[in-house]
Amino acid sequence: MSTKIDLEQEGVEVKKACCYFCHQNCGCLVYVKDGKILHFEGDTEYPTNSGGLCCRGNVNLIHLDHEARVNFPLKRKGERGSGEWERITWEQAIDEIGTKLAEIRQHYGAEAVATAGGTSRTDDWARRRFMNLFGSPNGFHNAHLCWIPTFMIETAVYGWSPFEIDLGSSRCLVLWGQNPAISTLPEMSGVSGLKANGLKVIVIDPRFTETAAKADLWIPVRPGSDLALALAWINVIIYEGLADYDFVYEHCVGFDELTAHVEEFTPEWAEPLTGVSADLIREGARMYAMNKPGNIQWGTALDQIGKPAGATQHARAILRAITGNLDCPGADLLTGPSLEFVTDEEMELNEFLTEEQRAKQLGSDKFKLVTWPGYGRIAEIARKYWGKAPTAEWMCEAHPPTVFNAILTGEPYPVKALLVSATNPVNSYGESQKVLAALKAVDFMVTCDYWLTPTAMLSDYVLPMAGSFERPTITSTYGCSDFLMCSQRAIQPMYERHSDFEFWRDLGIRLGQKEHWPWETLEDAYFYRIKDLGYGVESYDEFVEFYRFHFPEREYFKYKEKGGFGTPSGKVEIYSSVLEELGYPPLPPYIAPVENEVDYPELAKEYPLILTTGAGVMPFHHSEHFNIKELRFIRHEPHMEINPDTAAEYGIQEGDWVWVETRRGRIKQKASLTEGIRPGTVFTERGWWYPERDLRNPELGGCLESNTNVLTSTADEDCDPLSGSWANRGLLCKVYKVSSSDRREDK
Repeated sequence: MSTKIDLEQEGVEVKKACCYFCHQNCGCLVYVKDGKILHFEGDTEYPTNSGGLCCRGNVNLIHLDHEARVNFPLKRKGERGSGEWERITWEQAIDEIGTKLAEIRQHYGAEAVATAGGTSRTDDWARRRFMNLFGSPNGFHNAHLCWIPTFMIETAVYGWSPFEIDLGSSRCLVLWGQNPAISTLPEMSGVSGLKANGLKVIVIDPRFTETAAKADLWIPVRPGSDLALALAWINVIIYEGLADYDFVYEHCVGFDELTAHVEEFTPEWAEPLTGVSADLIREGARMYAMNKPGNIQWGTALDQIGKPAGATQHARAILRAITGNLDCPGADLLTGPSLEFVTDEEMELNEFLTEEQRAKQLGSDKFKLVTWPGYGRIAEIARKYWGKAPTAEWMCEAHPPTVFNAILTGEPYPVKALLVSATNPVNSYGESQKVLAALKAVDFMVTCDYWLTPTAMLSDYVLPMAGSFERPTITSTYGCSDFLMCSQRAIQPMYERHSDFEFWRDLGIRLGQKEHWPWETLEDAYFYRIKDLGYGVESYDEFVEFYRFHFPEREYFKYKEKGGFGTPSGKVEIYSSVLEELGYPPLPPYIAPVENEVDYPELAKEYPLILTTGAGVMPFHHSEHFNIKELRFIRHEPHMEINPDTAAEYGIQEGDWVWVETRRGRIKQKASLTEGIRPGTVFTERGWWYPERDLRNPELGGCLESNTNVLTSTADEDCDPLSGSWANRGLLCKVYKVSSSDRREDK
């Protein structure tokens, strides 16, 4: 308990809230008196953090009443980006926004309204509920770069995504493109403890990260070449007889076809493609296959390599299957959706979106896996097997680059309005110049946020959002877990802030959806979701105070009880009938990195270095927290990493400002020389903008100057043909020093 306040004083309450600054939603105990927060600390009984809080978590009170927070609804007065605002009431904002959306729907159709969402700061089911009732299929997140393609491919192969790992009994953990030492500290704490008890840890990453420093094996793969490594691992495991043949022949289909398919993909074949020696490739494959049970923990890297991404995710899924590391103790578990509480998908009202409108979803003609063609088929199979489907809000998305192109070109039809919730698209989506142009061009834009971000500055309305301590939260892995962790609001929202649930509900009621929004408060909606769990509580807050979590007992080998896996054949489909049905290769073909020196020798002459972007950097999360000086003190300038030998070739020294350039554009970051990155490889930090600068157009807080997404590619031919995920890694670049005559540019 806290020693900083007197718990004996009358009127002090302890609220079980959570931090909202990464996916973990770490538990907090918040001490409140008379509606004001006196103190907070980590909740020692919360499973993800056990009382610990990272630097982000420790600024919750600073974030709560920061001087730069948006506290009242704002309506644009002057030109877009001029920074001239009129303060209005929440009711006026909702009324005027609703009127404008109704006009757009009448003249252009509901599909002309799109919405961009953020990372777990919102109730995404409420956004999808509104959009389904409104009639538009064009909601999207940055989810294409973060787990969603992985989830859908794995669900196609074995019926659900094994994102929950049974690590306590594991003998080997593969961290593929993941660095929990800076992204999810609670996870790293658990890994460190288990490693001390004998867990083998393999890190696959071009950088010698904080996590790699603690690993048994570091495999410094060339960015974007993960597919070659995965295929070579499959080759080693099959041709050295390391597969779990009992599991394969009893529970899988397509193993014989796979055996023939990977015959040529030897470690020697993969060595020049990956930059990893054949011996090290074999060592990694053997360590994983021979230390059973084992886990492969998902990381964002494979979702961000563009064209090879889907095949790489398929190959990684096959590795689990051929070693039998599925749904058994110590392996990767297939929990399925919860049958005990109301899931996100059940809250979305997807049945209200007509087939005609589903067919208009932008990108669904090209990238079928995470749009209605693929989601619809996989949801149908899941309902038959599990009884419920995965959430649509994350697994069935309009293709963001296609939405931005539609704004700019009017093809295949015009998009006239963009509703932005908890995201800053100009810093978060690929080819930032194009995104910025779209934000400036769209007829009508509304942003719901904490801050006046560059995106918010270009909006017609900006609405103030409630933060982590001002709203309740249910954490359930984007609606796909069979468990949930619940937190309550510590205080009512300050000033005129509202939750996103209230925004979508109020807007929905304004547009004639009242009968579909029966809950007055977010707590009412949450209680509706959990009331049938059988805990005998009368309210959501009562559940949080006395129980807070619902964790079903882990079940193993569910496929035996259920007569197979959740696929059309009832087997693990190494040879995927679902992918084949959608028009994709049923086995993962080899696809080279989007840009490489073999296929594009002339490009490589001009851009001789290999670029990897997109990794998270403490203390920031995506493009968040740059406003908070206490966190900017920790990392106040953007840094790129380069090997000292490579830096010497270009006359670059530690601390030099350098340009990093690709065919799409250039940015500048400060050089950090380190042996912990492969020679010939450049790493850039993501998310950077400068809130302390002029936020008005054209500077917009320097949103392009150091923004790594300027460098990335969203061209259709560079995107994964299955999901549409674009290329953040495995690109070609060049670097050179910023000269004294260079002005601050690329704004």
